[in-house]
Amino acid sequence: MPLHILLILVIGGIASVTLLLHLMGKSRLLTLDVSDAKAAWLRHFPDDRVQDILVSDDRHSALVITERGPGLLWSFGADTVARHLHNFTYVDGETRQTIRFADYGAPRVRLCLTADERPLWVAPALQEFF
Repeated sequence: MPLHILLILVIGGIASVTLLLHLMGKSRLLTLDVSDAKAAWLRHFPDDRVQDILVSDDRHSALVITERGPGLLWSFGADTVARHLHNFTYVDGETRQTIRFADYGAPRVRLCLTADERPLWVAPALQEFF
């Protein structure tokens, strides 16, 4: 098969699959509620005991309080990513907050917390972590 035909088939196939997934709704960010956040956290860390969960107003991230300390859960496409809040830096921006982990697998997370949410997420009990 000539290379230019093969190239057209490969590019067309990738574009078709991408369009099909988008039309099926698989490109939307997952929205979380408390029960979804707890189930997702326990899927990532089955040995943790969840004590409390704060879901952001945009429903794309959650602060999870466990016996091992706080953790962050966020939407990544149609799935979630979870990290314990150890060894990170927190940058508070005007419209977005950034958490930088010392982990090449999840180097940076951008949160969109409202002014009302920030004090709840960065509560006095969590000051040592932020």
